[in-house]
Amino acid sequence: MKLNKGTLLIGAVILIFTLFRYFSNTQVNEVTGETQHVALSVNDEIAMGLQSAPQMAAEFGGLSSNMNNQALVKEVGQKVVFQSSASRTPYKYDFHLLADPNTVNAFALPGGQIFITEGLLSRLKTEDQLAGVLGHEVGHVVARHSGEKMAKDQLYQGLLNSAAIGTGGDMSVTQIGQVVAANVSMSFGRDQELQSDDLGVRFMMESGYDPEALMEVMQILKDASGGRDVPEFQSTHPSPENRKEKIRAAIDKYKVALGK
Repeated sequence: MKLNKGTLLIGAVILIFTLFRYFSNTQVNEVTGETQHVALSVNDEIAMGLQSAPQMAAEFGGLSSNMNNQALVKEVGQKVVFQSSASRTPYKYDFHLLADPNTVNAFALPGGQIFITEGLLSRLKTEDQLAGVLGHEVGHVVARHSGEKMAKDQLYQGLLNSAAIGTGGDMSVTQIGQVVAANVSMSFGRDQELQSDDLGVRFMMESGYDPEALMEVMQILKDASGGRDVPEFQSTHPSPENRKEKIRAAIDKYKVALGK
C-alpha cells in the first residue's frame, strides 16, 4: 500500500494535537496524591452531575418514597464524607435512594451525586455495609474517574483518527486499533473499581466504620448475580474474589497508615 504524504502530514498533526491535549490536562489529586490527566474541571464535573441526576434517577423509577431509608442513606453518606479525607474535596456530595426494587446497583455521577437502589439497600444487613457501598462510590468521585476516563477516551479516539487518516483509511489498521483501545479502556475501568474499593476502605476507617463490611458487600453482590461471574478480562468490574483480596490488602495498609 502506497501512503500519501498529505494524509501522513494530516495524521501527524492530529497525533501531535491529541497528545498535547492529553498531557497538558494534568492535575495533582489532593486526596490520592496522584498526577492525573483529566478532561473536566471541578466545576464542569459538578455541573455535569447535577444536570444528569434527574435523568439517571428516572431510569430507576425515580427517588424512593421511603423517607426513613432515604434519610438513612443521606446520613450515612454524609458521615462517610465529612468524617474522612473526602471532606477536603470541593464536590457537592448528595446521596439518593432510588425506587427500583429489583436492580442491585449503586453508582456515582461526576461532582458528587451518588445513588443506591432499593434493590441493593434491601440486601444490606448493617449500616457498615451501607457505608462500604457509599464509600466506594465516593471513591469514584474523589479519584475523578469520570474526567480521567473521558480524557483517556479522547486520547484513544484521537490516536485512531490519526492512524486512519495517516494510512489513507486502511480499515485493517483502524479495526486493530479499535480492538486495542476497547481492551485498554476496559482494563482502565477495572483499575478504577479497585482504586475505589481502596478509597472506600480508607473513608470507612476514617469515619469510624468497620471496613470488613465491604468484604461482606462483595459476597452480597456475588450472591445477587447468582454466582455467574463474567470472565474478568471481559468486564469493567473485577471479579468479587479479586476485589476481596485487594480489599483485605487495603485494610491491612490503612490499619498501619491510620494507626487503627
